[in-house]
Formats: sequence, structure tokens, C-alpha cells
Amino acid sequence: MKTAEFVTPKHPDKMCDHIADSILDAHLKGDKNSRCAVEVMGGHNLVTINGEVTSLATPDIEAIVKGIVGADFRVIINFVKQSPQIAQGVNTGGAGDQGIMNGYATNETPNYMPREYELARTLCMKIFEKYPSDGKTQVTIDGERVKCVVASFQNSKNADLLPLVKSFIEADEYLINPAGEWQQGGFDADTGVSGRKLIVDNYGPEVTIGGGSFSGKDYTKVDRSAAYMARKIAVDYLRKENAKEVSAKIAYAIGKAEPVMARVVVDGKEMEIEGYDLSPKGIREFLKLDSVTYTATSDWGHFGRNFSWDK
Repeated sequence: MKTAEFVTPKHPDKMCDHIADSILDAHLKGDKNSRCAVEVMGGHNLVTINGEVTSLATPDIEAIVKGIVGADFRVIINFVKQSPQIAQGVNTGGAGDQGIMNGYATNETPNYMPREYELARTLCMKIFEKYPSDGKTQVTIDGERVKCVVASFQNSKNADLLPLVKSFIEADEYLINPAGEWQQGGFDADTGVSGRKLIVDNYGPEVTIGGGSFSGKDYTKVDRSAAYMARKIAVDYLRKENAKEVSAKIAYAIGKAEPVMARVVVDGKEMEIEGYDLSPKGIREFLKLDSVTYTATSDWGHFGRNFSWDK
């Protein structure tokens, strides 16, 4: 039995992720070598942005944020330049931090994502087409059977939402707005923080993740770039070995270009990762991260969506 959840782009945490990546994209557009580590908290007519940015670009951050959340929001911005003691390791091509990044691929679905995760995401996306507001889905499977589906969506009526959900997925039990119908959502109802939906961003709760968040970070932060690379490696090995399940793990030390560990497990058999340049620069070039619009990754999960690391 497995369960996975998903949330819409109007969920407070995902709105913060979207803001963080919008700020990152704005800096990279003006300076492709921008160093960004942007953290966002928002809610109740206030957005606070803090972090480290070293860039030749000077985008209008307040205008970007208000374009996303509305003109009535107060925006507090506090940026400092990247620590020179961190930069001295990054400038020579080293990783921006230590950490362990995991990648995963399974043959359960056409896009190599876990079945319970993909069911929750697809359902969330389909409901969002009719109710483009704050909302969540959750799907529990027991083998091939869908045991329980949960759908909670702002501004929806149970009498309309239930038949809509049933038209997309067949289950033993449906829990529709189980706490009651609701109209107050998003930043009006709750605060959000960037990097707080890590399991949704990755593969769901059945798959181990490294722990680092993605949004608001440039490629030198291996929390992001190496997680993308680990996914690419997992997909490649799944296809090459005609495997059922592959997990990849890469570990780095701050300031060092090459990982201290790189391994892949193919259907339970562990082996070394070979044939890839796993330095931050190598990852950027191989996955063409200079051409990625990072805002596009922030809303519906970072994997299984035909990005360069999924192909």
C-alpha cells in the first residue's frame, strides 16, 4: 500500500517556490553567471525575500513579486552578496555546498515516475483546470487497486467536485473536501515558505531524497543541479539495463568539483556511476541548464515532465 499527495501552484508553499524561481530567472536573464540562493516566505499581504545574490543583473524584484501576488502585498527584500569564503571554492568550479542528491526512475509509468505519485499529480492538474486555486490531492493505492482518493479544492462544491474526480480516477473511496467546502485559501488563509514541499518536488514519500530544496538556487548549488543529474542517470540506467527500478546517489564536498561518492542501484544491484562529468560545470553543460526556465519547474514537480534530465 502506497500514498502520495500533490498540491496546486496556488498552494502557499508553491507560490513561494514560484516567486523564488522567478527571481532566479530574472537574474540569469541579465547575467547567466548569477549566483542566487533565494528564500521566500509569504502570506497575509506580506512577502519576505532573503538570501544571497551575486549578479551583474539588477531586476525589479518588487515588480516581479507583485506581478505574481498582487499590488496590495507589501514586499520586504534583503539580499547580500555570496560569502567570499564560499565563492572562493565555487569560482574554481567546486560545488557550492556539501550534500547528498538522489535520483530515481521506475518502469511503473511511461514517464518513469512512481505510480501513486503520478496518479496524484495528474488528478491535481486536471482538477486545477476547472478550479485554478489553492488545492490538494492524495491517492492511496493497494497493488493495482486505487483504495482512496482525497481532493480538497478552494471554491469548489462537493456536488460538482465528486463527479469530476470520479471521471478521472476510479477508487474504492472518495474523500471530497473532507473538512467541508472552503473559500479562503492561498496566501489569504496560510503562510508559505519556499523549499517546503520537497516530497512533492521529488518522487513522493516512498522514495528517499537528499534533503536539499531546489527553487531559488542556481546550478552551482548541487542540491538542485546534481539532483537533476541523478534523475538523468537513473533514467539512462533504467533504459540501458531494461530495469524495473533504479536509484542514483551523488555526494559532494563544498568547494570540490568531483563528487566524493557516485553510485547507482539497478534492481537491487549496486554499481559505480561511469561515463558522466559530475562536476557542477559538467552538469550545467550536459543538461543545458543555461537554457532552462526554472519557473517552469516550480509548479508541477521537477521530474517526469520532459525536462532535459527526464529524457
